[in-house]
Amino acid sequence: MGKISVNPDILKWARESANLSFEEVGQKMKKTAETIQSWESGQAFPTYVQLEKLAYDIYKRPIAVFLFPKPPEEDSPTKSFRTLPHHELQQLPPNILHLLRKASAMQINLEELCDGQNPAQQKIWQEVQIVTGQALEQAATQVRKILGISLEEQVSWKSDDIALKNWREVLEEKGIFVFKEAFRQPEFSGFCLFDDEFPLIYLNNSMPKTRQIFTLFHELAHLLYGTGGIDKVEDDYFDFLSETDLQIERFCNLFAAAFLVPDSDFDQRIQDFRYSVDDYGISELARRYSVSREVVLRKLLDRRVIDSGTYQAYVSKWAGESNKKRKSSSGGDYYSTQASYLGKQYLDLAFGKYYQNQINVGQLADYLNVRVSNIPGLEEVMSR
Repeated sequence: MGKISVNPDILKWARESANLSFEEVGQKMKKTAETIQSWESGQAFPTYVQLEKLAYDIYKRPIAVFLFPKPPEEDSPTKSFRTLPHHELQQLPPNILHLLRKASAMQINLEELCDGQNPAQQKIWQEVQIVTGQALEQAATQVRKILGISLEEQVSWKSDDIALKNWREVLEEKGIFVFKEAFRQPEFSGFCLFDDEFPLIYLNNSMPKTRQIFTLFHELAHLLYGTGGIDKVEDDYFDFLSETDLQIERFCNLFAAAFLVPDSDFDQRIQDFRYSVDDYGISELARRYSVSREVVLRKLLDRRVIDSGTYQAYVSKWAGESNKKRKSSSGGDYYSTQASYLGKQYLDLAFGKYYQNQINVGQLADYLNVRVSNIPGLEEVMSR
């Protein structure tokens, strides 16, 4: 098959923006690193089949991009995530970079579907702006008041699934769109992109529901700061942050914990004789607030109810249990999964435009990022 005359600069841009080396691309293409280098130097060119594999499987880019006269301009992760150290940004996995590009595309989709105006009557990031040094409880109280969910209502939810669904819905009512994906990177819990009109949050659906709930409010705090953010399971990168960025990241973690597990209620509960510092007692408290056991454990450590040795022992034990559960989990129905990833509000917007004959079925499929043949299946899920 004939070679495709691709601009070498675009091949280089696509590889570097995916954080891949010549060796890594060569391995995926079953070619030598020298072959990939020759394509980027213009000494040789890939075939169309090879270009398809590069575009769709490796760089996660539309193939049309490789026929542009020059690399397209796009925001770098550095601009979106100022509270992540430079070396962490340089090491972001290709699939995470792909999700960041997908999130940016979703913001464009939302602008088109909503004619440039967020449909929420009350936009929470305009009602609450967090500043460095703000009192934690004050911010948590403000947000709970705007969301209209009392602690009594929160603890009445019967499962983590219900809690995540309800928190997602109430945030979307206040203008923040929440999407989900299986990140395939267990060290990343989620991220958010700020925008004056269409801020959004992405959750790692592979994580336990309690972790997704915590991430939801960690990222909400970022958006109330007016900045994007990435929630990583480990916070070892904190040592490389500037003092200002470190304060933001710590506040986001503390805010999520303070909002979901209010101190006054928690302090009262840990004095109750029904709860003891063991697996059962910690699990009971976690179930009450629909948070992970780690959140409860951390609050117990902060109050010196347990020591650091006990804390580390529980964390290590639960990490092993979590890995086993993750390996044994299986996938669900494709259409239900896609509907869950996109969310009811976004599906309503896209299908609403379609039913009003403002977009055709091909455009609807583009907005939903599915094939046209998948539209009826998604529609059936919506009708349930």
